[in-house]
Amino acid sequence: MTPEEQMQYERALKRVKRIKGFYSHLLVYVVINLMIVIINIQNLKTGESYFKLENFFTAFFWGIGLVAHGLSTFGGEIFFGSDWEDKKIKELMEKEKSEQQKWD
Repeated sequence: MTPEEQMQYERALKRVKRIKGFYSHLLVYVVINLMIVIINIQNLKTGESYFKLENFFTAFFWGIGLVAHGLSTFGGEIFFGSDWEDKKIKELMEKEKSEQQKWD
């Protein structure tokens, strides 16, 4: 494996781990919030409505964290494109190379 292929592999591996981490977070979010809903429904008094603000605090605030996690995992592709990093690295290397040649 060439050094460039090794770097690509390591970046891909890191990305896969980040995606796996997000999906694990999502699964825990869904399971825990379903358990909270079930517990809250079981504790309702006769005629009491489930739709009270306090029943949604955990899902709402944890959901904000989950969205932030999702954006940190997938947001780079949305804003920068899939090959933005490689293009930027090449651009900076070329810039540094041209500046070096000016001084030689």
